[in-house]
Parts: sequence; structure tokens; C-alpha cells
Amino acid sequence: MTKMPLAIFVPTTLPRLAVSSRSAISTATSPSRRRRSVSPTSSTPPETGPADPPPLSRSATCSIRGGDEIKILYFLERLRRQAEKTGGKVITMNGNHEIMNVESDFRYVEKSGLKEFRVWVEWYRIGQVMKALIQELRARIAALRPNGPISARFLSRNATVLVIGDSVFVHGGLLPKHVEYGLQRINEEVRDWINGLGGERAPGYCRGQDAVVWLRKFSEEKNCDCSALEHLLATIPGSKRMIMGHTIQEFGINGVCDNRAIRIDVGMSKGCGNGLPEVLEISENSGLRILTSNPLYQDKYKASSHSERKEGFGLLFPEQGPKQVEVKA
Repeated sequence: MTKMPLAIFVPTTLPRLAVSSRSAISTATSPSRRRRSVSPTSSTPPETGPADPPPLSRSATCSIRGGDEIKILYFLERLRRQAEKTGGKVITMNGNHEIMNVESDFRYVEKSGLKEFRVWVEWYRIGQVMKALIQELRARIAALRPNGPISARFLSRNATVLVIGDSVFVHGGLLPKHVEYGLQRINEEVRDWINGLGGERAPGYCRGQDAVVWLRKFSEEKNCDCSALEHLLATIPGSKRMIMGHTIQEFGINGVCDNRAIRIDVGMSKGCGNGLPEVLEISENSGLRILTSNPLYQDKYKASSHSERKEGFGLLFPEQGPKQVEVKA
């Protein structure tokens, strides 16, 4: 059974002792080991000067006995901190079992004491991992926050919406409200925000499911509204197609709505599918060609496709042969 300091936990059968704020209390393993200051059964005042702090001295053994050793150590540490806040002091002392513990001499350790440390080490490991994650998270925040050394150097130069020739490039997709707001205005405001000129949060058109970097309206086959896309492209002079990423395409790069919507995210990242590389090539005469390191994509699609899906995909890959060129990964 774990031995507790007698001055802290007093049995109801022992006489009570009223201790003043200037009193000193000595705790021991048994009444026969009491220190001179004040014992639980003595009313002799402590020999302390008026400027001395009221100490609590612990000379009892708290190690090796029972399965609450760590709890007692934390408890005494908490008492020490509480005493310091009120001008007092808790002094703990080493005994034979404390010395034995540090020497890895566990001859008197009970099974419950071993179990307690097994549980403790599991929580300790979790705590260490969490501390490491917090440190890594702080480093990432510092590097990538607005006007951070990484974000300002590498991300502030990126375009959020790009129009080249008759192709509109955007990560998620565009809606009429984005076009009305102004594509160049979006690029400038996002660039200013990354450079630390626009507050902590990204502009509204970069947040939420309808954001230019989050939208999936035209990259998921079930939700692709071809008439809405055609109307949208008509509001961007000279544009014929919108090329999007964000939504991983299981069968590789593909197009729908008469190739007005081209989806090019093949999940190449190891964290998002680990797909094989593919490249969409757009020639000067607006011809489309896919450079792929996996010619089996087309075979996979034919094996699982059905008639209603042939419309969009078949336009990009005619039945006489896919416009694919095998390249080395």
C-alpha cells in the first residue's frame, strides 16, 4: 500500500492540529520519524524567524510502494507550486527508495507500480508527439502566413485565374459572379493578400464550396451543367474551354460538354491517389492531346464506360484511337 505523508492525510482517529500560516509541517513515513518543526501530535511552535517562509518538509518515502507513485509525485509538485504562490514553501527530500529508483534498483517494486509506469509511458509518448506536432505546426504557420518567407516568395507570383488564348485555367472553377467581379481583380487581390496587404483570411471568393479554388460544379460528371458552362464561357471573350484541377479523375484527363470542360487532375500526389503523370497539350490550332505515362487509362475507361458517358469522353478520345502519346514517367 502506498504510504502517504501523515501531515497531509490525517486519519480521523488522530488528534487534529490547527496550523497557523507561519507554521512548519514535517511529514514522515511514521510518527517515530517526525522532524523537529511540528509533528501531527505536537503543539510546539516551530523555530522559525519572522522572515522565514512557512515550510512543509516531506521526508516520507513516496517511491516504489504501491501503484500511486506518479500521482503522489505530481501531487507534491502541485503543492509546491501552490505554496510558492502564497509565499510558502514545500520542501521534498530523498530517501533510500528514491535513490534506489534512480539507480534502477527495483527490488521492492510492486506489480501495481510497474503497471502505473506502463500506462504513464504511453501518455508520455503521446505528449511528446503532440509537442513535436505543435512545433512543426508553428513553423509551417510562420512560413506560410500572409507575408511569410515561403508564401511571399513562391506563392504571391501565382495566378489564381489565367486566360491564355481560348482556354481559361482555374483550379476549381468559375461562376458568373466571379467573372462579373473581374478575373484580373481576383488575381491582384489574392496576390496582395498573400503579400500581407489584405488581412489574415483569404478573400471570400477563395473560401467555401463555390470558391474559385474549391468549386466542383464542372469537374464532377454528375453535376456538370453544360448549358451553364456554355453561358459562362460566352461572358469571357474568345474563350472556348475551362481547364480545371481539384477533382481527381479516376481514368485520367478527360473532357465533357463538347470539350468545354477539361478535367486534368490525375491525383499524381502521393497523398491524393499517387496517380501516374499525364499532361494536356494544347496546340496552336486548339488541338488537344494527352501525354501519358500509362496508356492503360483508355482501356480501363472502355471496360467500365457506358453509352451515356461516351458523349463527353468520346469527343476527347475518338473511337478511331485516343489522342495519346506514351511518354516515360
